[in-house]
Amino acid sequence: MNAPATLPSVSNPGMDEDVFEQFAEQLTRYVRERLIPAEAQVIAEDRVPDDILNEMREMGLFGLSVPEEYGGAGLNMTQYARVVNIMAYAAPAYRSIFSINVGMFSSALKNGATEAQKAEWYPQIAAGKIACFGLTEPGSGSDSAGLQTTAVPDAQGNGWILNGTKRYITNAPHADVALIMARTDKQALPKNAHVSAFLVPMNAPGVSTGSPDRKMGQSGSHISDIMLDDVRVPGDALLGGETGKGFVFAMKSLDNGRISVGAAATGYARRALDSALRYANERKAFGEPIANFQLIQAMLADSGIEIYAAEAMMRDVTARADAGENILVKAAAFKVFASEMCGRVVDRVVQVYGGAGYLAEYDAERFFRDARIYRIYEGTTQILQLQIAKHMLREWKENA
Repeated sequence: MNAPATLPSVSNPGMDEDVFEQFAEQLTRYVRERLIPAEAQVIAEDRVPDDILNEMREMGLFGLSVPEEYGGAGLNMTQYARVVNIMAYAAPAYRSIFSINVGMFSSALKNGATEAQKAEWYPQIAAGKIACFGLTEPGSGSDSAGLQTTAVPDAQGNGWILNGTKRYITNAPHADVALIMARTDKQALPKNAHVSAFLVPMNAPGVSTGSPDRKMGQSGSHISDIMLDDVRVPGDALLGGETGKGFVFAMKSLDNGRISVGAAATGYARRALDSALRYANERKAFGEPIANFQLIQAMLADSGIEIYAAEAMMRDVTARADAGENILVKAAAFKVFASEMCGRVVDRVVQVYGGAGYLAEYDAERFFRDARIYRIYEGTTQILQLQIAKHMLREWKENA
């Protein structure tokens, strides 16, 4: 492709589907003609090339969900998930680099930031500054309310001092800003009222990151620890200007993040299945393409059925989000189904490839490794099962 697609500026993208569909078509071509051919370089160098990053910035991908008045595209949830799904057809690193911007970080600003905070940070992330989301810690992952990072008022009473460590933080090695969850009260009621959120520049004195963690898959995307050693931030770094709201902001942001993961897992499953379809038609055994064999066809059919189901869930949950519904349970359900479905699909794809599927020179082996994380981050399958069941039981009791 000679030039990247440019995200159109429209007054209400949720109402102008023709304009959005035009962009989605351009983006699909960009993914297939530009990003997929560059995957070998991303894997070899373990990074997204700078020229591609600049193209993605020019396309507006870092500000998809940022309101138009702050320099973003202002896409609604349905359109945002579609873009993630399209991008996820290529290597996961491409989505990962901008996913926190348009997902959890932007959502947290929308749900809790003051007007001054929005005016400061929205334009920066829309222009391509990279954000990260600091919730998980060495001793608290799924039990996010048990975090130990602290934020205490400074001596002058007009700022905060942060100390602690965050773990497995996507984009931390090259992020420009972090949304850090920290304790502002040793104990507070109601539950989780001791957690507040802070907007912390990654170049602030006392902020450091560990070496990027070596991972099973997803080459080119990076995670690492964030260490906070007497990090001083001004009073207006407190998200929303109010303590005790950080956990609420984080949980609302995770709804967005779970839709992003579900959309990504669904897009990557489609890529894996397309690869298996091509291989099954090219590979011959007993004098004919293995695509003619019924047991191969069964694996292909099961994969297609499950991807279709995930795509239908994505359309439903995003439409509900755009309608203003509480989607906590449905976002969790979509993430669980899509991530588990992707795991089943890539496993079948390896089986279709046979012995070749176990070799690193074939895509099937990479698909298998890359897909495993989808069932873990933004809430493991098991934690989300508990969350879904808890809400089901509560609803049953209320209606009994």
